[in-house]
Amino acid sequence: MLKTILSISGKPGLYKLVSQGKNMLIVESLSADKKRFPAYSHEKIISLGDIAMYTDEEEVPLKDVLTSIKEKENGAAASLDVKKASQDELRNYLGEVLPNFDRERVYANDIKKLISWYNILIANGITDFQAKDEEDGEGGEAAQSGSNAEAVAE
Repeated sequence: MLKTILSISGKPGLYKLVSQGKNMLIVESLSADKKRFPAYSHEKIISLGDIAMYTDEEEVPLKDVLTSIKEKENGAAASLDVKKASQDELRNYLGEVLPNFDRERVYANDIKKLISWYNILIANGITDFQAKDEEDGEGGEAAQSGSNAEAVAE
């Protein structure tokens, strides 16, 4: 499910992929207005299914972190108000959900965004973060790594 939920840099909130055009995606806002609009290839668009959180050992997929928050909150919206919470409160909250998160590389703004995204997803009835609708997403990452290696080698 998270593969079709998108974050667009420079635009607040989350968006659901509706359709694909030649040089654009048609997305629908997950906010109350549910507006649809095109998102173009020059915008930085990332699927929530491709995001991971830094920990001391390895990166943990966002779906696992969201599932942990859901378990902590019993499926309800997050109890922490991100607009009023201090950095310490944010870090303590994430520490309860993901105890070994990397305190050097995960910033307070990242935690705010994570909790905000969780609340948006819950408000829209998207609660199954572990859905197995992912195709083999490994190929795209390998292709990107390969092209980066070629660029470095040249």
